Amino acid sequence: MEETDREAVATAVQRVAGMLQRPDQLDKVEQYRRREARKKASVEARLKAAIQSQLDGVRTGLSQLHNALVDVKDIRCSLANVSNDWRKSINTIENLKDVKDAVVQHSQLAAAVENLKNIFSVPEIVQETHDLIEQGELLQAHRKLMDLECSRDDLMYEQYRMDSKNTHDMNLIRSYFGEVQSLSEELAKQLWMVLQRSMGTVRKDPTMLVSVVRIIEREEKIDRRMLDRMKQTGFMPPGRPKKWKEKMFEVLEGTVSSRIEGTQSETRESDKMWLVRLLEITRKYVLDDLIVVKNLMVQCFPLHYNIFNVFFNLYHRVLSARVQELASEDLEANEIVSLLTWVLNTYTSVDMMGHPELFVEVDVNSLEPLLPQQVVDELLSKYIQTLTSNITGWLRKALETDKKDWKKETEPEADQDGYFQTTLPAIVFQIFEQNLQVAAQINETFKEQVLRLCLKQMNSFLIRYREEAIALKEDHLKDRKLPHFYTQYMIAIINNCQTFKESINSLKKKYSHTAENTQNDAAIEKTLGDVAKDGCAFLLDEVFMDLEQHLNELLTRKWLSGSNAVDTICATVEDYFYDFAKIKKPYNKEITTEAHRRVVIEYLKAIMQKRISFRNAEERKEGAERMIKEADQLKFLFRKLSDGEAADSLCDAIAAIAEVFKLTDPTLLYLEVSTLVSRYPDVREEHITALLAVRGDASRDMRQMIIETLNQNRPASTANIQPIFRDITVPSMTVPKLLK
Repeated sequence: MEETDREAVATAVQRVAGMLQRPDQLDKVEQYRRREARKKASVEARLKAAIQSQLDGVRTGLSQLHNALVDVKDIRCSLANVSNDWRKSINTIENLKDVKDAVVQHSQLAAAVENLKNIFSVPEIVQETHDLIEQGELLQAHRKLMDLECSRDDLMYEQYRMDSKNTHDMNLIRSYFGEVQSLSEELAKQLWMVLQRSMGTVRKDPTMLVSVVRIIEREEKIDRRMLDRMKQTGFMPPGRPKKWKEKMFEVLEGTVSSRIEGTQSETRESDKMWLVRLLEITRKYVLDDLIVVKNLMVQCFPLHYNIFNVFFNLYHRVLSARVQELASEDLEANEIVSLLTWVLNTYTSVDMMGHPELFVEVDVNSLEPLLPQQVVDELLSKYIQTLTSNITGWLRKALETDKKDWKKETEPEADQDGYFQTTLPAIVFQIFEQNLQVAAQINETFKEQVLRLCLKQMNSFLIRYREEAIALKEDHLKDRKLPHFYTQYMIAIINNCQTFKESINSLKKKYSHTAENTQNDAAIEKTLGDVAKDGCAFLLDEVFMDLEQHLNELLTRKWLSGSNAVDTICATVEDYFYDFAKIKKPYNKEITTEAHRRVVIEYLKAIMQKRISFRNAEERKEGAERMIKEADQLKFLFRKLSDGEAADSLCDAIAAIAEVFKLTDPTLLYLEVSTLVSRYPDVREEHITALLAVRGDASRDMRQMIIETLNQNRPASTANIQPIFRDITVPSMTVPKLLK
């Protein structure tokens, strides 16, 4: 307390010091004193009120505890009095046993009197009930059946209450009412029969179905009442609980199963389209039945049955079991597609479960899949395996058919622009198109998968196509007269490559949403290029076999004396290119360029083979002028064949060599040769040696000097010329080497 007092004094001193920091504040000392006095009085008043409130609470609590103690004493006395009274009444209860037995016996007798009329007329009522059942008066029959069961159950219950161990009397009652159980079973059969025909009954006589439902509802109420009594007494009448409502749903499920299973009337042996027909009939039956349930049957059942959802789920469950059974069979490829298309698309579409009349009642998106994903994947995998094998067989057959066409005695067909072609590309892409259309019916992912498969098969097919084109060429070389239209069909093979390329792009654009090129795309592009390149080369081989004799005349004495070999070469090439004009772009340009290149190379080879050696300046001049003239002829020819797009630099190489031959001053040979090397950097040392040998006036020392000088002072290239001399070999016993 002393420490608290000190802290309070210190705080007060601090506050007073804060108030009296300036001289002018001394005038307000009295005001400060009164204010602090008011605050003190207020705090004291609140403190007194709080203490008073606590004291009142304690007083009230003590009073309540005192009252509780008094109540406990009173209860203790009452319990003691009750205990004494109970002990005194034990003997009285034992004396009332006879009265209790009399009450039970009186109850039994009362029940017997009440049911006396029914007891004596049981055989008559049984017969009436039986007749009513046969007549279809199910409600009346059930009313009489309930009366009989009620009489039997009441008698058995009273017997059970009197002596549950008296089986003799209990069996006597059961025997007397024995026909009642048979009637119940007979009525149940009629009920199940009506339910089995419910789809037809609800159209023709809905009241019959309503009667059946009312009977089942009555039996359900009786079942519940008997179960409640059994919980209290332990007694359950024979045949209870009947559980007819549960049995009703079992019958309905069996009815649905029978309708679904009954849709199959054909097999694969009798009809290849058996599965398509089966699925379509199933679709129609299910849709019709559910519409009947929604529009008619719902009105025949209580709302709490939610009968539409019951039937909807029944059909879904039964259909799921049925399609799984179908999926487990050994289905063919087209049957797999039919089944999956129906399961994944048709089932939830507006043509079936998503029909406008059903859409309001159920959400098809909430349905479980008819087939587990694992089964779907297995079917798709099986389909892909079968499809792969089928496509391979179809493509092989298509190629065999096309090979037979190559040997026909008629030209291949031409398209609207006059380009030769065969039916092979159309057949191949008809195969792909049909299978992609089928795959698209399933889903987008599977369609992409089938497209990749088609492209993969396409690449393998093109490899075989190339092999067969090579075999065609080799067979032709054995007898160039066969096949008769070899050139035209080789052109068609080349054109087919362009058609294949266009068709592939069309398929990808139509059936793929990805613009990325795959490994298959690159492989197909390369293989198509190889097939077309080989075809062009084979055609040119044919040309040059016919030109061989005339090419061998070039740069010979016969040529120098006035041979018309180049005229014949130009005429032959032009004649062949009359057919080659039916090659599609870009291959027509490629074959023209390659023909131009090969003709020039053959001409240059004739020079390098040193078939002639000019004897004097006059022969050199005559030969050079002839070479320049023939270079112009070739240039004109290939300009004509390529619509003016030919590379003149190829023929210019002939003219450049002619300038070397035409030079009259041998001392200037180095400059002329240097100019040639600068224009054509791929000229090698043996080429220069051969040229100088053909010229005929260059001594060994001069040739050696020119070559050494060129090696020491390699002239700079003056143009970006396509290499041509690198493909020309010079007959020699030494290893060729490039100029350094």
